[in-house]
Amino acid sequence: MGPLPRTLELFYDVLSPYSWLAFEVLCRYKNIWNVSLQLRPTLIAGIMKDSGNQPPALLPRKGLYLKNDVRLLGQHLQVPIHLPKDFFYVIFEKGSLTAMRFLTVVKLEHPELLEKVSRELWMRIWSRAAEKAGMSTGRARELLERVSTPQVKNQLKETTEAACKYGAFGLPVTVAHLDDETYMLFGSDRMELLAHLLGEKWMGPVPPAVTARL
Repeated sequence: MGPLPRTLELFYDVLSPYSWLAFEVLCRYKNIWNVSLQLRPTLIAGIMKDSGNQPPALLPRKGLYLKNDVRLLGQHLQVPIHLPKDFFYVIFEKGSLTAMRFLTVVKLEHPELLEKVSRELWMRIWSRAAEKAGMSTGRARELLERVSTPQVKNQLKETTEAACKYGAFGLPVTVAHLDDETYMLFGSDRMELLAHLLGEKWMGPVPPAVTARL
Protein backbone atom coordinates (compact mmCIF):
# COMPACT_ATOMS: atom_id res chain seq x y z
CA MET A 1 0.00 0.00 0.00
CA GLY A 2 1.38 3.39 -0.99
CA PRO A 3 1.41 6.57 1.09
CA LEU A 4 -1.93 8.13 1.92
CA PRO A 5 -3.04 11.03 -0.33
CA ARG A 6 -2.18 14.53 0.85
CA THR A 7 -5.18 16.84 1.26
CA LEU A 8 -5.56 19.90 -0.92
CA GLU A 9 -8.36 22.38 -0.28
CA LEU A 10 -9.38 24.70 -3.09
CA PHE A 11 -11.38 27.73 -1.94
CA TYR A 12 -13.06 29.31 -4.96
CA ASP A 13 -15.83 31.58 -6.19
CA VAL A 14 -17.28 31.38 -9.70
CA LEU A 15 -17.05 35.17 -9.87
CA SER A 16 -13.26 34.82 -9.93
CA PRO A 17 -11.82 33.97 -13.37
CA TYR A 18 -8.52 33.00 -11.77
CA SER A 19 -10.41 30.53 -9.60
CA TRP A 20 -11.58 28.76 -12.74
CA LEU A 21 -8.03 28.51 -14.05
CA ALA A 22 -6.75 27.00 -10.79
CA PHE A 23 -9.79 24.71 -10.58
CA GLU A 24 -9.19 23.18 -14.01
CA VAL A 25 -5.46 22.62 -13.49
CA LEU A 26 -5.99 20.98 -10.09
CA CYS A 27 -8.78 18.81 -11.46
CA ARG A 28 -6.39 17.62 -14.18
CA TYR A 29 -3.70 16.73 -11.66
CA LYS A 30 -5.82 15.26 -8.86
CA ASN A 31 -5.51 11.72 -10.27
CA ILE A 32 -1.84 12.15 -11.24
CA TRP A 33 -0.50 13.54 -7.98
CA ASN A 34 -1.08 11.66 -4.75
CA VAL A 35 -3.66 14.14 -3.44
CA SER A 36 -7.24 14.32 -2.22
CA LEU A 37 -8.75 17.48 -3.71
CA GLN A 38 -11.42 19.07 -1.53
CA LEU A 39 -13.51 21.67 -3.36
CA ARG A 40 -14.64 24.50 -1.04
CA PRO A 41 -17.21 26.94 -2.50
CA THR A 42 -16.44 30.31 -0.89
CA LEU A 43 -17.83 33.85 -1.06
CA ILE A 44 -15.15 36.18 -2.41
CA ALA A 45 -17.06 39.27 -1.22
CA GLY A 46 -16.77 38.01 2.36
CA ILE A 47 -13.03 37.53 2.01
CA MET A 48 -12.58 40.98 0.51
CA LYS A 49 -14.52 42.55 3.37
CA ASP A 50 -12.71 40.59 6.08
CA SER A 51 -9.23 41.34 4.68
CA GLY A 52 -9.88 44.94 3.63
CA ASN A 53 -8.92 44.09 0.06
CA GLN A 54 -10.65 45.40 -3.09
CA PRO A 55 -11.33 43.80 -6.48
CA PRO A 56 -8.52 44.60 -8.97
CA ALA A 57 -11.07 45.88 -11.50
CA LEU A 58 -11.74 48.89 -9.23
CA LEU A 59 -8.37 50.28 -10.33
CA PRO A 60 -8.55 51.05 -14.08
CA ARG A 61 -4.99 49.94 -14.84
CA LYS A 62 -5.48 46.67 -12.97
CA GLY A 63 -8.82 46.15 -14.68
CA LEU A 64 -7.23 46.54 -18.12
CA TYR A 65 -4.37 44.24 -17.14
CA LEU A 66 -6.83 41.63 -15.81
CA LYS A 67 -8.68 41.46 -19.12
CA ASN A 68 -5.49 40.83 -21.10
CA ASP A 69 -4.02 38.53 -18.46
CA VAL A 70 -7.11 36.32 -18.28
CA ARG A 71 -7.26 36.06 -22.07
CA LEU A 72 -3.62 34.96 -22.36
CA LEU A 73 -3.83 32.58 -19.41
CA GLY A 74 -6.97 31.01 -20.85
CA GLN A 75 -5.09 30.28 -24.06
CA HIS A 76 -2.06 28.92 -22.22
CA LEU A 77 -4.04 26.74 -19.80
CA GLN A 78 -6.56 25.68 -22.50
CA VAL A 79 -9.57 26.99 -20.60
CA PRO A 80 -12.19 28.73 -22.83
CA ILE A 81 -12.46 31.79 -20.63
CA HIS A 82 -13.85 35.05 -21.99
CA LEU A 83 -14.85 38.08 -19.97
CA PRO A 84 -18.58 38.84 -20.30
CA LYS A 85 -19.60 42.01 -22.12
CA ASP A 86 -21.34 43.17 -18.95
CA PHE A 87 -18.19 42.47 -16.92
CA PHE A 88 -18.60 45.27 -14.37
CA TYR A 89 -22.29 44.49 -13.85
CA VAL A 90 -21.44 40.84 -13.18
CA ILE A 91 -18.65 41.77 -10.77
CA PHE A 92 -20.14 44.68 -8.84
CA GLU A 93 -23.92 44.44 -9.19
CA LYS A 94 -24.91 40.84 -9.73
CA GLY A 95 -22.31 39.27 -7.46
CA SER A 96 -22.10 35.56 -6.70
CA LEU A 97 -24.03 35.05 -3.45
CA THR A 98 -26.82 32.94 -4.97
CA ALA A 99 -24.41 30.94 -7.13
CA MET A 100 -22.14 30.11 -4.20
CA ARG A 101 -25.07 29.20 -1.98
CA PHE A 102 -26.28 26.90 -4.76
CA LEU A 103 -22.86 25.22 -4.94
CA THR A 104 -22.93 24.89 -1.16
CA VAL A 105 -26.25 23.01 -1.44
CA VAL A 106 -24.76 20.79 -4.15
CA LYS A 107 -21.78 20.02 -1.92
CA LEU A 108 -24.12 19.11 0.94
CA GLU A 109 -26.59 17.07 -1.11
CA HIS A 110 -24.68 15.84 -4.18
CA PRO A 111 -20.92 16.19 -3.57
CA GLU A 112 -20.20 13.88 -6.51
CA LEU A 113 -21.64 16.57 -8.84
CA LEU A 114 -19.84 19.55 -7.33
CA GLU A 115 -17.01 19.59 -9.87
CA LYS A 116 -19.37 19.41 -12.85
CA VAL A 117 -21.85 21.96 -11.53
CA SER A 118 -19.05 24.38 -10.61
CA ARG A 119 -17.67 24.11 -14.14
CA GLU A 120 -21.14 24.65 -15.56
CA LEU A 121 -21.52 27.91 -13.64
CA TRP A 122 -18.11 29.13 -14.80
CA MET A 123 -19.07 28.29 -18.37
CA ARG A 124 -22.22 30.37 -18.06
CA ILE A 125 -20.56 33.35 -16.38
CA TRP A 126 -17.22 33.47 -18.16
CA SER A 127 -17.67 31.65 -21.45
CA ARG A 128 -20.53 30.03 -23.28
CA ALA A 129 -23.71 28.31 -22.22
CA ALA A 130 -22.70 24.71 -21.52
CA GLU A 131 -24.64 21.49 -21.33
CA LYS A 132 -26.21 20.62 -18.05
CA ALA A 133 -23.96 18.89 -15.56
CA GLY A 134 -26.05 15.75 -15.23
CA MET A 135 -28.65 17.07 -12.80
CA SER A 136 -32.33 17.08 -13.70
CA THR A 137 -34.08 20.43 -14.05
CA GLY A 138 -36.48 19.46 -11.29
CA ARG A 139 -33.72 18.52 -8.88
CA ALA A 140 -31.82 21.71 -9.66
CA ARG A 141 -34.96 23.72 -8.93
CA GLU A 142 -35.36 21.93 -5.59
CA LEU A 143 -31.79 22.79 -4.62
CA LEU A 144 -32.23 26.41 -5.67
CA GLU A 145 -35.16 26.65 -3.29
CA ARG A 146 -32.77 25.83 -0.44
CA VAL A 147 -30.21 28.57 -1.08
CA SER A 148 -31.72 30.83 1.58
CA THR A 149 -32.02 28.20 4.32
CA PRO A 150 -30.03 28.75 7.53
CA GLN A 151 -28.05 25.54 6.95
CA VAL A 152 -26.77 26.71 3.57
CA LYS A 153 -26.11 30.28 4.72
CA ASN A 154 -24.16 29.03 7.74
CA GLN A 155 -22.17 26.50 5.71
CA LEU A 156 -21.05 29.10 3.16
CA LYS A 157 -20.22 31.52 5.97
CA GLU A 158 -18.16 28.86 7.78
CA THR A 159 -16.24 27.98 4.61
CA THR A 160 -15.50 31.64 3.92
CA GLU A 161 -14.35 32.12 7.52
CA ALA A 162 -12.12 29.05 7.19
CA ALA A 163 -10.42 30.59 4.17
CA CYS A 164 -9.94 33.84 6.10
CA LYS A 165 -8.36 31.95 8.99
CA TYR A 166 -5.81 30.51 6.60
CA GLY A 167 -4.97 34.12 5.67
CA ALA A 168 -6.91 34.49 2.42
CA PHE A 169 -7.20 37.99 0.96
CA GLY A 170 -8.70 36.93 -2.37
CA LEU A 171 -9.41 33.82 -4.43
CA PRO A 172 -8.47 31.23 -5.48
CA VAL A 173 -6.67 29.86 -2.45
CA THR A 174 -5.17 26.37 -2.36
CA VAL A 175 -4.33 24.99 1.07
CA ALA A 176 -1.95 22.04 1.19
CA HIS A 177 -1.82 19.87 4.30
CA LEU A 178 1.56 18.14 4.37
CA ASP A 179 2.52 16.17 7.47
CA ASP A 180 2.45 18.75 10.27
CA GLU A 181 2.67 21.76 7.95
CA THR A 182 -0.06 23.79 6.27
CA TYR A 183 0.68 25.97 3.25
CA MET A 184 -1.66 28.58 1.77
CA LEU A 185 -0.99 29.44 -1.88
CA PHE A 186 -2.86 32.34 -3.49
CA GLY A 187 -3.71 32.56 -7.18
CA SER A 188 -3.74 30.28 -10.19
CA ASP A 189 -0.02 30.64 -10.94
CA ARG A 190 1.46 28.71 -8.01
CA MET A 191 1.13 25.20 -9.44
CA GLU A 192 4.86 24.65 -9.92
CA LEU A 193 5.43 25.68 -6.31
CA LEU A 194 2.63 23.36 -5.21
CA ALA A 195 4.25 20.49 -7.10
CA HIS A 196 7.53 21.30 -5.34
CA LEU A 197 5.86 21.20 -1.92
CA LEU A 198 4.16 17.90 -2.76
CA GLY A 199 7.32 16.37 -4.16
CA GLU A 200 5.45 15.75 -7.41
CA LYS A 201 6.34 16.43 -11.03
CA TRP A 202 4.92 19.47 -12.80
CA MET A 203 4.18 18.62 -16.44
CA GLY A 204 2.59 21.86 -17.57
CA PRO A 205 -1.03 23.04 -17.40
CA VAL A 206 -2.28 20.09 -19.47
CA PRO A 207 -0.31 16.98 -18.42
CA PRO A 208 0.25 14.33 -21.14
CA ALA A 209 -2.14 11.91 -19.42
CA VAL A 210 -5.00 14.40 -19.64
CA THR A 211 -6.78 16.02 -22.55
CA ALA A 212 -8.48 19.33 -21.87
CA ARG A 213 -12.15 18.88 -22.76
CA LEU A 214 -13.96 22.15 -22.27
